[in-house]
Amino acid sequence: MTSTAQAHKSGAGTAHPDHLGHVIFIAAAAAMGGFLFGYDSSVINGAVEAIRDRYDVGSAALAQVIAIALIGCAIGAATAGRIADRIGRIRCMQIAAVLFTVSAVGSALPFALWDLAFWRVVGGFAIGMASVIGPAYIAEVAPPAYRGRLGSFQQAAIVIGIAVSQLVNWGLLNAADGDQRGTLMGLEAWQVMLGVMVVPAVLYGLLSFAIPESPRFLISVGKHERAREILTEVEGKDVNLDARVAEIEGAMKSEHKSSFKDLLGGSFFFKPIVWVGIGLSVFQQFVGINVAFYYSSTLWQSVGVDPTASFFYSFTTSIINIVGTVIAMIFVDRIGRRPLAIIGSVGMVAGLALEAWAFSHPLVDGRLPAAQGWIALIAAHVFVLFFALSWGVVVWVMLGEMFPNRIRAAALGVAAAAQWIANWAITASFPSLAEWNLSMTYVIYTAFAALSIPFVLKFVKETKGKALEEMG
Repeated sequence: MTSTAQAHKSGAGTAHPDHLGHVIFIAAAAAMGGFLFGYDSSVINGAVEAIRDRYDVGSAALAQVIAIALIGCAIGAATAGRIADRIGRIRCMQIAAVLFTVSAVGSALPFALWDLAFWRVVGGFAIGMASVIGPAYIAEVAPPAYRGRLGSFQQAAIVIGIAVSQLVNWGLLNAADGDQRGTLMGLEAWQVMLGVMVVPAVLYGLLSFAIPESPRFLISVGKHERAREILTEVEGKDVNLDARVAEIEGAMKSEHKSSFKDLLGGSFFFKPIVWVGIGLSVFQQFVGINVAFYYSSTLWQSVGVDPTASFFYSFTTSIINIVGTVIAMIFVDRIGRRPLAIIGSVGMVAGLALEAWAFSHPLVDGRLPAAQGWIALIAAHVFVLFFALSWGVVVWVMLGEMFPNRIRAAALGVAAAAQWIANWAITASFPSLAEWNLSMTYVIYTAFAALSIPFVLKFVKETKGKALEEMG
């Protein structure tokens, strides 16, 4: 019997849980790792200029300290799949929560620049783990009819984390009279900004004790009864449990514990589907989205906006990010992943091109002319909106569901690692590129947004409404 036929026999494709609120809670708790990812990604935005001043470093060295966390992210993402297959998804989340907490404390109390960089790597490893485990876990527990919307919780949590961190940074900056190095609670303001992440890190750890293990992992270790209980919880009483367990077992027999070696094949080292996952990850980052969250305060200050206002603009960008993510959550299961990605790419090209045009004008008294300044600000929000309603959500959803069962964990790890490496490349290069030519930097991002359109049209297949066992 084919996996598609099994899915129809078990009722998985049309499963509706009896307690949807419970399933939503499970997905939201798992996505808390995404909140920490967003919070950590953006919180450094409030500390960039203070770190530059305190340690007296240039743009290149500063960029490495900001970006070095992403190396930890890549390592965490690459290893998380194997760790999760060995000890379970929940244990993986708990390890990530502990590392997050330790990193937050260390980052808030550094005694040297290299020390700060080390704790950012530790936090990055935790983010990398959470970035893989969250989407994979949600994809494994979510009923297919809801999987796109529940999978988008990861990105929703990321954008809320970004917004909350910027709101907290803005509040702390005001409390320190607009000085990132002003004294708060016996520390400099930027240290408090980094230390506050202890709160969501501890909450993530506590929530991981309140959600069940993935049924697929439980079946893989022989705990069939517990797996059946959880399947009833998340897919409803109408699902044929015997057929559902047999369907998962059948799919897992061909899995044989995915490893890096299983990804090899084809004419270009990896299997074609793995390259598609890597491509989605790289394009998501090469449009320059994280410049908006790592450096937005510095960017606005560089064109004449005062520090407190620059923090406010960063926060409004985050609100637009949340609005776009909500739009994507509404439509990802209705119109599909591919159409959303193409719509988003077109919108991003427009926003980025306008930013490139605005930044091409010479500064007058250290700031952009009024018209170009407003166009740059509006275009930045347009870019973030179209990213959020498309690639921000679609990539995380697709990486959780697009790979065949037998290679899912390993392939997701490689694709997520590629995403972190691409993120690092953009983050580490931006300060130097901006000093060279800010307008041309945005032209480069525009080109990648444009190239993402033919990539989706030619290589990306729709996954809307399919059971995971039908992939590949």
